[in-house]
Amino acid sequence: MKKINLTKRAMSLIMLTITLTYLTGCGPSTTNQEQSAEDKKVEPVEWSKNLSIYEVNIRQYTPEGTFNAFAEHLPRLKELGTDILWLMPIHPIGEKNRKGTLGSYYSVKDYYGINPEFGTEEDFRSLVAKIHEMDMYIIIDWVANHSAWDNELIYTNPEWYTKNEAGEIVSPVDDWSDVADFNFDVPEMRDYMIEALKYWVKEFNIDGYRCDVAGMVPFDFWNKTRTELDKIKPVFMLAEAWEPELHENGFDMTYAWGMHHIFNEIAQGKKTIQDLVERLEKEKTDYDFADYRMHFISNHDENSWNGTVEERLGDAAEAFAVLSVTIPGMPLIYSGQEACLDKRLEFFEKDEIDWSKECHFDELYSALLKLKKENPALWNGNFGGTMERIETNADGNIFAFSRVKDDHKVITILNLSAEEVEFEFANQIDGSNLSELFTDEEFANSYSLAAWDYKVFK
Repeated sequence: MKKINLTKRAMSLIMLTITLTYLTGCGPSTTNQEQSAEDKKVEPVEWSKNLSIYEVNIRQYTPEGTFNAFAEHLPRLKELGTDILWLMPIHPIGEKNRKGTLGSYYSVKDYYGINPEFGTEEDFRSLVAKIHEMDMYIIIDWVANHSAWDNELIYTNPEWYTKNEAGEIVSPVDDWSDVADFNFDVPEMRDYMIEALKYWVKEFNIDGYRCDVAGMVPFDFWNKTRTELDKIKPVFMLAEAWEPELHENGFDMTYAWGMHHIFNEIAQGKKTIQDLVERLEKEKTDYDFADYRMHFISNHDENSWNGTVEERLGDAAEAFAVLSVTIPGMPLIYSGQEACLDKRLEFFEKDEIDWSKECHFDELYSALLKLKKENPALWNGNFGGTMERIETNADGNIFAFSRVKDDHKVITILNLSAEEVEFEFANQIDGSNLSELFTDEEFANSYSLAAWDYKVFK
């Protein structure tokens, strides 16, 4: 069978069976010890506790579209306050069945190579070194589920790919015609992929991976991968997936897609604050508080295929940016988002980001991310504070909540409606030691907020 995702309970039963078999035979084995290590709950690396993540689209970032040209932006990004840089795939792109002129980053021709459009191996080493010198971290995108049709593995190891009844290699999804699907039932294929993943950590000192369509790859593969990578150095792993089981062994963080859709739909008048409250409760039920969830108002898929921040969120964009940073989880910023990117970037062509626009989003994010980094109430997972809703007499329009960690507190107040709202808190709050992040005003127990306005007290 193809790509079976084992739940933790199923994995535990399998491990128990193996253990009993060995206990009645020749005693404990190395294999059994390795499986026990892979079944251990992942604890996010300590350095990630108060950081945010930034997605880098090298092709569109500068006129040159190179590592070296992007490196010029590092001081600005450090000042912005985002410290984990996720680079979209850096590998050579397949030419066979290519989409568009330049093709998709996610059609990998060589897992050990560098896309020559971006630069050389030495250019990439230099970029990694510069990022580390600035006390920042770098993870790269990894496409384990499929490869380009002209990846050499197609020719040398065709048995590593999924085939139809006629014996023909197939794509994982009909619309993904530029890639061929790997068959994870083949142990040798798994071994190759893990060795390739280890290569970039060992040889280039990267800090982890963002794993494309991670839910389409067997979870036990990721479990073993994480164990092997952590033997080299503690890594940070982001899954482009939502399944809670991915947190058990392989990943630090998953995508909060459900929350993202709620953001869009509230801004568009299709959902209400009650839907947001129910989504937050579902997060508590489905995930451990220690699990990092990634919140965002844009990313490369959303921008290219579903619309710009302005198209999807309109006047509500700032409010949901504030929400994405202050609720439990780690915020993501996509290339150009801080510059009010106002176009859908072409995915298969050169389509440069315009950095010349005057935009206040850089100041907004800079203030929010500085607060997140310095105030433990907003830290990630178990490092941060729990979230409690604060009731008002206008809960249909106003969403207010606090996060508290030890002596640290942050209160966020948002008008998630297209009308001005006057309101007061249902219970008096002692805000004597709180000041507003953007205005320094003192805390009060009643307010009038314009449409989609917000306040953050610290």
